[in-house]
Amino acid sequence: MKNKALFSNAGLALIALALLVAVLVISLLPRLRIDLTADNLYTLADATRDIVSTLERPVELTFYYSEDAVANVPQVRAYGNRVQEMLREMVIASDGNLSLQVIDPQPFSAEEDLATEYGIQAVPLAAGREAVYFGVVASDPSTRSDGETGVYQAIPLIRPDQEEFLEYEFARLITRTLNPDPAVVGVLSSLDVDGGLNPATGQPTRAWAVMDTVRYMYDVRRVDARAGTIEEDIDILMIVHPQSLPAQTLYAIDQFVLRGGRALVFVDPNSDTQTQIAVNGGGFRDTMASDLPDLLQAWGISYDPTQVVTDQERALYVTLRPGERPVAHIGMMGIPRDGFANDIISGQLEVMNMSSAGSLKPAEGATTNFEPLVQTSLSTMLMGTGFFSEMGDPTLLLDEFVSEEQRHYLAARVSGRASTAFPNGIPVEAPPAPIVVGTDPAAEPAAPAEPAEPQFTMPENHLSQSTGDIGVIVVADSDFLADRMWAQSQQVMGQRVINAFASNGDFVINALDNLSGSTALINIRSRGRYARPFTRVIELQRAADERLRQEETNLLQQLSETEQQLMALNQNNGGSISPAQEAEIERFMQVQLETRRALRDVQFQLNAEIDRLGSTLKLINTALIPTLLVIAALIVAWLRSRRRQLRVR
Repeated sequence: MKNKALFSNAGLALIALALLVAVLVISLLPRLRIDLTADNLYTLADATRDIVSTLERPVELTFYYSEDAVANVPQVRAYGNRVQEMLREMVIASDGNLSLQVIDPQPFSAEEDLATEYGIQAVPLAAGREAVYFGVVASDPSTRSDGETGVYQAIPLIRPDQEEFLEYEFARLITRTLNPDPAVVGVLSSLDVDGGLNPATGQPTRAWAVMDTVRYMYDVRRVDARAGTIEEDIDILMIVHPQSLPAQTLYAIDQFVLRGGRALVFVDPNSDTQTQIAVNGGGFRDTMASDLPDLLQAWGISYDPTQVVTDQERALYVTLRPGERPVAHIGMMGIPRDGFANDIISGQLEVMNMSSAGSLKPAEGATTNFEPLVQTSLSTMLMGTGFFSEMGDPTLLLDEFVSEEQRHYLAARVSGRASTAFPNGIPVEAPPAPIVVGTDPAAEPAAPAEPAEPQFTMPENHLSQSTGDIGVIVVADSDFLADRMWAQSQQVMGQRVINAFASNGDFVINALDNLSGSTALINIRSRGRYARPFTRVIELQRAADERLRQEETNLLQQLSETEQQLMALNQNNGGSISPAQEAEIERFMQVQLETRRALRDVQFQLNAEIDRLGSTLKLINTALIPTLLVIAALIVAWLRSRRRQLRVR
């Protein structure tokens, strides 16, 4: 009897109702999510969850979004919805540490004044359209008092072309709100990056433009090339062209990285900058190369300081002498956007210039993660540094070039657990052999002394393994930082103004910015794009664009014809306005108004069609699929009931 009642019409209706209620309840529970997108677009990274769930103090998020102003712009409205979804996912994952408020600043309102005070500026979507607000503010309520904003960080404009990096940008915004002090960057360099003395003229030289930029954004300190320790309060160690560093300094760098310090390293197989200094009277060195012996290998990087990468496809053109035509220099490369990884550091750069750079690759048996950031084309060849040390004509390189059809990595990030490069401690340099005087010339020469066993000193706080994941970014070129490779500067009213023609400086700031965060923040990677080929919408837009272009073409043609007629009438009538002219002007103005009205109607129809298509898809996702599941369940239940009835008979 119970089974019969269950599968009666009333029972089946109750089952259907229960399933619909279950679907609605599940859809209303924010913490129960299933992400079925190809790239897990709506799933936060574990690192992001760690950041927002372990905040020291609560943080308030405010999304200033002109929702009414973009109501008729489907693309912007859809992007605004995705931004809100991302922020709400972070609030859910924060276990109460985050709160979110969405504000639509109306013109001349108190909300608009507050948005402006936070640095959020209205931006017009297009000429003639209303300006909109599209920014986020993270504030620390514990620092706020009456009439004051307190400590806050803001993203004035959330750009659609930065969509892959939204999660990283929001996580960084939150962490910087609670830790607003700039990171401390220690600079260790064998080059005069902070300025020095020109050996040819005896005049002081200015600091490199990149250092002015770094000092503007960070607290910069110099680190002595013979330092035995790295100060505890240094967050990032920026190492530029390290040459012949003593064992104690190499050990200090090793331990700094193992205990959690970050490092941005620029090594170089052939420093053109140093070569120019030597030519100008700065003195020659035995080598123009730089390396961090054993350290790079311990971090999981293989690098040969005797090999330079040449790239025929990405060669820069240089002028040897005034008046001569530029020639290709395959040792100097202009890296375009397709040479950059889709990473927060390099993903949005335009072009980077490099000169006589080296090649990086993962070391065999490495326990760390090697992530390429910048790479060459396939048309490359490794050449010995001897080709570059005294080269005067870059066309000679082309005579030796034979493509190896292999990409080389010019910059990379290394993360994960690492071991020390000094398992026995600090190597102790052996004292020089004593000079013996007054010996008998007739005596037999003494046998050569046996090489002494290397001696080591083991400090008490020696680390053999990293305390967590290391964070190191290595670039196989130091000329990359020189002004001549990326920027021109000039004095304007006593201030140095830097005009960049390449993205080298942006790369450095992005790298320091990335390294200045926590381990969790560094581990947040870019996500895929939400945009997917939507053929129906594309067809609608294409059809509308064709109609719009045709309307505009007709309008411009009519305008041109009317202007010609007016010019002819003016020439014939000596500049006086005749009734015919007035009628022609009136006719043109009427046509112009009608055409503009038609343009608005076409745009309105396009938006309406896209909205209808979106509503249909939403209906399919929220109602049709659950309904089909209910129907399928009812059919299965009916079939089972039918089989039972047949068996009873």
